[in-house]
Amino acid sequence: MNYKVGSVKMYKIEQLIKYKYFDEQIEKNGLDHITEPLTGLISRPYMLGFVKSLIADNKPFSLVMLDLDNFKFINDTYGHGTGDDVLRGVSSSLIDYLDGFGVAGRLGGDEFLFVDLRDISYDEKKSFFVNLYNDGKVLRRNYELTGCNPFVTGTIGCATFPDDTTDYDELFSMIDKTLYRGKNKGRNCYIIYVAEKHKNIVIKRLSGHGICTVMQSITRQCELVPGADNKFHAVIPLLMDELGITDLYYADKSGTMYAVLKKDFKEDASDIEELTKDDIYYTNNIGEVQEHAPIFYKSLIKHEMETVLVTRVGLKSETDGYLICAEPRSHRIWQEDECASLYFLAKLIAVGKRLDNEGLPC
Repeated sequence: MNYKVGSVKMYKIEQLIKYKYFDEQIEKNGLDHITEPLTGLISRPYMLGFVKSLIADNKPFSLVMLDLDNFKFINDTYGHGTGDDVLRGVSSSLIDYLDGFGVAGRLGGDEFLFVDLRDISYDEKKSFFVNLYNDGKVLRRNYELTGCNPFVTGTIGCATFPDDTTDYDELFSMIDKTLYRGKNKGRNCYIIYVAEKHKNIVIKRLSGHGICTVMQSITRQCELVPGADNKFHAVIPLLMDELGITDLYYADKSGTMYAVLKKDFKEDASDIEELTKDDIYYTNNIGEVQEHAPIFYKSLIKHEMETVLVTRVGLKSETDGYLICAEPRSHRIWQEDECASLYFLAKLIAVGKRLDNEGLPC
């Protein structure tokens, strides 16, 4: 769905005075003092004050943190003016979407915080997020701007007071954990806090390592064993941990696609070379594959794959095969460091094959 961004939509007094906290703050400071001029949303200090007031009044609510995906790419590609327009567009959409039962604020940068006073149970929250993502109301939609219409996605973490916790700091810790869990899964998704799944998450671990550290670890794992097949098995636990993937796939020269972990997996990817003219190809919209590689596309769809990253294994003009990350039922947003990690591994495999063929240790 396209959305044409116009002037910024500001919160109106009548939308906020229904909440005791904002009624008092507007009477004391005025509306302009508590809203942010760029986005029209509630500014950070007053949004946090609202959350504290709800806890003090023992009012049930769900707290949601939204982080836009690849916002730096929008700024770098189209300029910061376009980035500001995207922030205004998302903010206007949030104001409309939450009208009557919630309030949104901006934490800073491309991070938003909003309160949902209506959707408290797990099923209610799930329905709320499904609509937010899939109905073109806020996310997974194009924002029509001057000269471009970027497709905007975001990652969300959510927890609920008092069902998950009655403590302010712990509530924010929970949405931090679920947000990072969403990023670790590939972004463009929502994670609702469930104690059994998320209480032991350590954010530092989920946030991963720097690209240099990851490449060093990949190199060490590959050095431990000879042969391409053994290297795949040696490195897959690391890639599952760092990239959050469920399996790793390889297409040989004939175009037959195999899985590292699923021994019975065998599919036709004979036209995959059409995707890798620049050595690497990735998309979070699997439909884009169909135009250039319909055979490979059919194999992906058979296994309900919704996102794919492919890189050529080979040196110079010689191709040994293709390394593939493909995830089922996932709207993953591939990041530059993830692409770099897979590309680096593909080159290591290619070098390893040359050394194996020459009878040299690798």
